[in-house]
Amino acid sequence: MAAHSLGSSKTAHNDLSQRRRKGPGALATVYLVIYNVVMTAGWLVIAVGLVRAYLAKGSYHGLYYSIEKPLKFFQTGAILEILHCGVGIVPSSVVLTGFQVMSRVFLTWAVTHSVREVQNEDSVLLFVVAWTITEIIRYSFYTFSLLNHLPYLIKWARYTLFIVLYPMGVAGELLTIYAALPFVQKTGLYSVTLPNKYNFSFDYYTFLILTMISYIPIFPQLYFHMLRQRKKVLGHTEGSSKEE
Repeated sequence: MAAHSLGSSKTAHNDLSQRRRKGPGALATVYLVIYNVVMTAGWLVIAVGLVRAYLAKGSYHGLYYSIEKPLKFFQTGAILEILHCGVGIVPSSVVLTGFQVMSRVFLTWAVTHSVREVQNEDSVLLFVVAWTITEIIRYSFYTFSLLNHLPYLIKWARYTLFIVLYPMGVAGELLTIYAALPFVQKTGLYSVTLPNKYNFSFDYYTFLILTMISYIPIFPQLYFHMLRQRKKVLGHTEGSSKEE
């Protein structure tokens, strides 16, 4: 019985591995292409909105208001990526994808939207610009990969520009949370104090501080993981080019 169970487990694992290598089915591929095209277009709208607002105002201050609605819509739309991983049409970790997506959704809604005083901060523009460039490249990369026609330039940008954009985005996120702290402490935003009928307390101010601290162990791991991926993906290509 144990041998049979082990064999069945290996078979199931092999089947899953084969499905991942083959990629999603035809219907799922069509859906994913449409999703990624829409998301690429959405972030392009945000990029154009930023440029137009800057040219009209002649200043980068207050540019957030020009792209607030599309930013909220398309960043929230990324939650579908967690579902994609959950149902198996995208072979990525549900936990890792969930963390990456929800951290941005949290910053969009629970910090920038909720604490209006930070919306004029330069740090907001810092992470918005980093997100915008990153997502245009990322969704373009996914689209062309699904179509089996990935231009090298997009592949290179995907595994190179993060070297600057990732720290830039993280810096903007941390500075924005930091700027929100005094307002959160003063207003008691989202905090629950005792006594109450549920006998439960929650200090949002402390939660934001802990969130900032969590960047310390997480950021280096993700950053160096991407550097290893860059070496793995582009190193082989660059090596082949030199040999030719």
